[in-house]
Parts: sequence; structure tokens; C-alpha cells
Amino acid sequence: MPEKSIVHIIDDDESVRQSLEFLLKSAKLDVQAHNTASSFLEALPHLNPACVITDVRMPGLSGIDLLKRLKTVASSIPVIVITGHGDVPLAVEAMKQGAVDFLEKPFDDELLLKTVRSALNRMQKEAKRETERAEILDRLGTLSNRERQVLEGLVAGDANKIIAFNLAISPRTVEIYRANVMSKMAAASLSDLVRKALVAGILDNSPT
Repeated sequence: MPEKSIVHIIDDDESVRQSLEFLLKSAKLDVQAHNTASSFLEALPHLNPACVITDVRMPGLSGIDLLKRLKTVASSIPVIVITGHGDVPLAVEAMKQGAVDFLEKPFDDELLLKTVRSALNRMQKEAKRETERAEILDRLGTLSNRERQVLEGLVAGDANKIIAFNLAISPRTVEIYRANVMSKMAAASLSDLVRKALVAGILDNSPT
């Protein structure tokens, strides 16, 4: 059974950690605090983070260093960076490294909660998208070579007779393959089939 998704706070300042922890728990969010980015990264393989809030300036690994490390493990965890007065250049660098947002100290409680909820929604949507993509790829794997060719013709916008001509088969045979493709891909309509092809990335190399 997977662990609950948790908002992780990373800050070397104990008073900041406690303040953020109190605020987030008051908003009914599950929270875990860390005093260094290193301790968070060490625990990461055993965690199920929903969101990370980190100070940009910390002893050892900084918030920027943390973002770079998360990139190397292809992590999609949304990271919110907290910056001090005059640290806007660092905040911009953090955004370049993948942070979803930054907040300047002293931050407004309501703004922080709004930012965290936005990041959590983003994480949920990303997880849902990845689950859908995995299912679509599994379904693609069930198609025969000919069915895959017909699928590619359909999502390219070709009519049945054009697909038939290109594949040197009859339009009636294309209709049969088309029905098989729609069934195997669990597509409710042609537009649904095209959407699934886009999600799976099989249109990425199509001419524009």
C-alpha cells in the first residue's frame, strides 16, 4: 500500500520549519520537515512527495542544488522555493531549474497555501496523465503491424480510401482494421483516438 502524499518542508531555520508545518497542518495537509536538502534526498527513495517547499539559501546543498539533483533522477515533484529579500535572481535561476513557483519572505499565509494547493493539483494531474499514457501504450502494444499502419493513417487525417491505396489493400479491409483499432484502443470516436495518439506521443514526428 503506497504511502500518503506529503508536503515536504526543507529549511535550516527551525522557526521557519515549525511555522510552515503549523500553517500547512492547519490546512489539513500532511507535512514532513527536513533541516537539510541532503537529508531529504537520502530519504527520497522511500517517500511519496506531493510537493516540496525549500529555502533557496541553505548550508550544504542549496535550493538550486536540490532542484538540479531532482532533475538527475527525472523527478516531477513540484518544488516551491522560498527566497529572502533581494534574492530574486536566485528565484529566477530556481525557476529555470524547474521550480514551479517562488515566494519572498515574509510571505503571506494565504498566498503560500494557494501556491501549495496549485502545486498539489499539478502533481495529481501529472500522475493521472502518466497513468493514462501507460495504459494507452499498453493498448498500442496489442495492435498488429497492419493495425498500427491503419492507426497512423487515421491520426494523420487520411480517409479510408487513401489508407487503402497507401497500404495496397481494399477499403473494406481498412474498415475492418479500423474497427479493430478502435476496439483495442478503447476509443469512443476518431477524435478520442487522435487524442490518445497525442498522449502516447506517436504524433510527435508527424509533419506540421
